[in-house]
Amino acid sequence: MFPSYEATSISAPILQRPPINGHGSELHDKVKRTKILLLGLRRSGKTSIQQVIFNNLSPKQTFYLESTMKIVRHTIDTVIPLEVWDTPGNITIEALGTSLSQFSALVFVIDIRDLYNQPIAKLVEFIVAAYHANPNMTFEVFVHKAEKLQEEDKIENFRQIHERVSDRLFDISSEYEQIQLNFHLTSVYDHSLHAAFSRVLHKLIESLPYLEDMLNIFCANSQSLKAFLYDVNSSLYVATDASPVDSATHNLCCEFLQMLNSFGPLYRSATATSARPNRPLSPATPLSPGSDAHSSMHTGVGSSDVVTYDTANSNASSKPLTYPSAATSLHPSTPGTTLTCHLITSQLALLAILPTNVYEGRRGLVEYNVVVFREGVQDICNAARESRAGG
Repeated sequence: MFPSYEATSISAPILQRPPINGHGSELHDKVKRTKILLLGLRRSGKTSIQQVIFNNLSPKQTFYLESTMKIVRHTIDTVIPLEVWDTPGNITIEALGTSLSQFSALVFVIDIRDLYNQPIAKLVEFIVAAYHANPNMTFEVFVHKAEKLQEEDKIENFRQIHERVSDRLFDISSEYEQIQLNFHLTSVYDHSLHAAFSRVLHKLIESLPYLEDMLNIFCANSQSLKAFLYDVNSSLYVATDASPVDSATHNLCCEFLQMLNSFGPLYRSATATSARPNRPLSPATPLSPGSDAHSSMHTGVGSSDVVTYDTANSNASSKPLTYPSAATSLHPSTPGTTLTCHLITSQLALLAILPTNVYEGRRGLVEYNVVVFREGVQDICNAARESRAGG
């Protein structure tokens, strides 16, 4: 007999808190969602990963999360609608209650300090079954809690897990040698987790090539050194330009976006009139269209770290949506670099690194390119949404 698990329709909030950052749409049951299966042994960190990324839970609070006792389905609205299945540590293929062919990605979490035999055996079992059910499924292995070990031990354990999984699959059949497995070293205490889950998301976005082309064109026309298209709520980058991604730049962009999410909504525009409804701004409200903000803030990311957070001045009756932007100087020395953030849709933001002399001397051209980029991305998102609705 196999244990019985009940799959719930939406995730229960931690300590009965309301949903954070707008994840969990009321229309979750009417939208065709891309499903991600989150697996791992008990206390491996599955729920912590989901809560830190999508509910902005502080990493220090993950210690108090209870073990998952039944399947919980989290509906998440980002550039594509997602449904993440958080499973108990002793879940079996039969107890899932659905075919593995329904999932587009399988993410298996292994505690880097754990004894490897049991999690690897479970991982291989699910990989073999999922490969036969859906050969196009992507397989991701998060070697988690990397902060617990020294650098040398961390790399050695990561290598051993990689080799043992590959050897176990090859021992079963040489057919499985062609399965593409992606291994990621992750921790909730740095941005390695966001970088790893971003790469998982990239494989699920059908419109990714078009978004990347738009970013490449923006970088070429604006002399941008690097550009990312971020999901505002989760701090996952859904696309980037063709230049390589280095961890320092990625970490800087994540921290800048999280700072804007935390402090931006606290400020109102100096041009706000009494005719506007006086609605309170919640600190949990992310950077979004229509938020009135105009202020200077210190970010701590550079020696010249004054940030201007502006909302375009426009007539509320003719243009109800506004698109906040922000910029901070990273290096004061000549020529210097500037990190900018422009809201593109209610869920996406463009973060770009520009030479300071280009940003200050040709700001009009840069902002014109942002407008063209915004229109292109919105068209791509609308086409993808219509395709899903029609499918």
